[in-house]
Amino acid sequence: MTGRRKANQVDIELLIGNEDGTKIYAPAVEEGIEWTTERQGAPGKLTFKVLKDDVLDFSEGSPVRLRVDGDEIFFGFVFKQQRSKEQIISVTAYDQLRYLKNKDTITYENKTADQLLQMIAADYGMNAGVLEHTGYVIGSRVEENTSLFEMVQNALDLTLQNTGELFVLYDDFGKLALKHLSSMAVGSPGAYLMVDEETCETFDYTSSIDDNTFAKIKLTYDNEDTGFREVYIAKDSENLNRWGVLQYFDTLKKGENGQAKADALLRLYNKKTRSLKLTNVLGDNRVRAGSMIAVNLNLGDMQIMNFMLVESCKHSYKESEHWMDLTLRGGEFIG
Repeated sequence: MTGRRKANQVDIELLIGNEDGTKIYAPAVEEGIEWTTERQGAPGKLTFKVLKDDVLDFSEGSPVRLRVDGDEIFFGFVFKQQRSKEQIISVTAYDQLRYLKNKDTITYENKTADQLLQMIAADYGMNAGVLEHTGYVIGSRVEENTSLFEMVQNALDLTLQNTGELFVLYDDFGKLALKHLSSMAVGSPGAYLMVDEETCETFDYTSSIDDNTFAKIKLTYDNEDTGFREVYIAKDSENLNRWGVLQYFDTLKKGENGQAKADALLRLYNKKTRSLKLTNVLGDNRVRAGSMIAVNLNLGDMQIMNFMLVESCKHSYKESEHWMDLTLRGGEFIG
């Protein structure tokens, strides 16, 4: 794009420890570094290539730390390494969210999502940082042979479905963090990060009613005390006429407010899904999956001038370049 600003020089510090934690190395990095985060169900991932020499000594489980321009970007552990004939080692490291892929069976009562996460962190020896209170109390739940990721996400989904409040789980340089969406804006009033035509090379925009769009919500509860099935419905007649019957159905657990949940679900799903993917955006270390960034783009059928949620983010760091690829949602956008 003509007139587009160039990425600034970046100062990269990548350190790897040895297996027993007694030594730290600053290896020669080949071809840059990629840091990838997803908002749901995946740990932060760091991939890079280093030149093997007579000094460098690390293995699976070794700690990895990345700082860029003095900012703390990534702390995690080596999970995979692949060597070539040229003595180049391709390394994949994950942050501690990787351990949420463990499966277990857990029964809990009267806990909020943040309390569940605190319990899991304590049981599995994970480091917890700022865990904001999620508010919604889950009366009773059995999670059987389920990944810890799914357990926490189920609790966050229940919170979203019943309150409309969205919380983001991520690893903050070695500490679990759980924050409300309102805490995830990049920047401050008057100085928020803005993505526009000058800072983004290309975009891919799709709109659909084929996935996660519902104009009618139907929830049922089999009341054992009365012997009757209770039915709760929320609908948008105008959109039903426009799109046909797109219905979301689920059953309720004891203690749930059926009509309030149906109304909340209708607010969530009674809209088109629109996905927006941005490529080669000028890099900003503060952006990760779960961040909120301001976007000002003309998409053809609509002009976006709003905050949007980052669903996935890939940072590419090289000696003189820093770019981001982003998948966004916000308002009617669902990544």
